Amino acid sequence: MASGNKMFDLTGKVALVTGGASGLGLGIAKAFVQNGAKVLVGSRTIDKVEGAVKELQALGGDESAGGVALDVTNDASAERAVRKAIDLYGRLDILVNSAGVMLRKPTFELKGEDFNRVYDTHVTGSLRCAQAAGHIFREQHSGCIINLASISTFVDLIEVAAYAAAKNAILGLTRSLANEWAKHGIRTNAIAPGFIPTDLNRKMIENTDRGRRILEHTPMGRFGKAEEIAGGAVFLASPAAGFINGHTLVIDGGYLASGIGDSFAPWATPEK
Repeated sequence: MASGNKMFDLTGKVALVTGGASGLGLGIAKAFVQNGAKVLVGSRTIDKVEGAVKELQALGGDESAGGVALDVTNDASAERAVRKAIDLYGRLDILVNSAGVMLRKPTFELKGEDFNRVYDTHVTGSLRCAQAAGHIFREQHSGCIINLASISTFVDLIEVAAYAAAKNAILGLTRSLANEWAKHGIRTNAIAPGFIPTDLNRKMIENTDRGRRILEHTPMGRFGKAEEIAGGAVFLASPAAGFINGHTLVIDGGYLASGIGDSFAPWATPEK
């Protein structure tokens, strides 16, 4: 059902969400459907795609969602996904680049092929999909691209050098596309989520020392939720964000604002 506030209404819009079968991508896809959009979710794992489509159709009806096998590291696959959106719905208005992989490894042990695999998925994969969708957006002189950056775009976390470098590059890619493609009616922005437990990072941050330290420096004292990231995506895709271009929206519970001060973790003992 579409939102009553037309500023945030996505009725009539069609979105392609890469990595949309799980995690943040699925959360964003759900929010789009709930605000009136039709959504095509893409993932390499077709079983997950089928499950995600059922969840989305339960929210918005049979016509609200479709799925596609999508490998963002393959040019032809990206182009097929865009073409399927056009074939299913007759248009494409929004691209969300949410596909990602995580690799935790000491940087002394990081191999070039490890680095390149992570980079190819996050950065070159986002470029591939942006180019495929961008041809459609340019023809219709309208379109919205939302890239998924990360808290690692701004601060370092040990032993995830490939991921952090890729997410830094997403910031540059977002600004470059925003600068170059605005003349074609295309807005490009990014979201930098804070720490949201998903299949990519759950083992790293839930019930771990790293997770404890994260919470100690998060003023809201908790991890985020996928739907809280999805709200930012709905905003950036909506008419309310019509003059926002080249921006990276940080949604992190205050993590970046936290300097040296109190511990915000639920178990912290207040300073006397």
